[in-house]
Amino acid sequence: MSNSGSKHSLEEATRGRAKFSSHGRSLGAAGFLSPYDDAQSVEFLSRPGETAIVNPPKDGMNTFEIGAAWDNIEPKQQKKSFLKKLLGSKDDFASHKGVDLDIGCLYELVDGSRGAIQAFGDRYGDFDNAPFMQLSGDERTGEAEGEDEMITVNGQKWDQIKRIVVYLYIYGGAKSWECVRPQIQLRVPSEKPMVVTLQAKRQELALCAVAGLENIRGGIRMTNYLEYFPGHAEMDRAFGFGLDWTDGQKGA
Repeated sequence: MSNSGSKHSLEEATRGRAKFSSHGRSLGAAGFLSPYDDAQSVEFLSRPGETAIVNPPKDGMNTFEIGAAWDNIEPKQQKKSFLKKLLGSKDDFASHKGVDLDIGCLYELVDGSRGAIQAFGDRYGDFDNAPFMQLSGDERTGEAEGEDEMITVNGQKWDQIKRIVVYLYIYGGAKSWECVRPQIQLRVPSEKPMVVTLQAKRQELALCAVAGLENIRGGIRMTNYLEYFPGHAEMDRAFGFGLDWTDGQKGA
């Protein structure tokens, strides 16, 4: 995927689309909006469209993290909190072994360059050089302690980043989102964590655009999206990135 031919890709995205996304100048169809799930014991953005603001420190933005964690289970009578997951607490629920759930993001820099970061295709990014964000190793099963995958953003280079769309996608193992109940947490130093939890009933929509991060005068505006798509290309069109997506297998 690359931003070469972006104009052509965006023009093609306008054809044959009955319902269009409301994300700025995007040209793709809007994603399915799932009703938000139960409240957790941490502060979170509870509804699609809800926003939160992180004001920039006087000495500039510090490095911050976008963490993904999920319960590799299907709770029936008891809910496992996000904090317990971060602390590595294990509950005795029926386990869904072999679930491969990945975090990724679309990004746009101030200079106009666009791209994607994800384990699929071994696109892990670069912390010190553009795009100034890097994905941790691919946690294939969700059985590890603490957060399962994480994108670290170089806060000293935040002024060169325009926007980020964070997404999760089921690569294998789980049949639907309700089997794993994934969560995204934005962690900025000296700020209260912001959390978004996913759950959807439609099994055919294996990708969710969870949240957007925008650079607003050096600060961060986080928006809850929770829009579900059948694939990367459909999500891309909805948010107007115009990348070229091709099929392939995830690197070993």
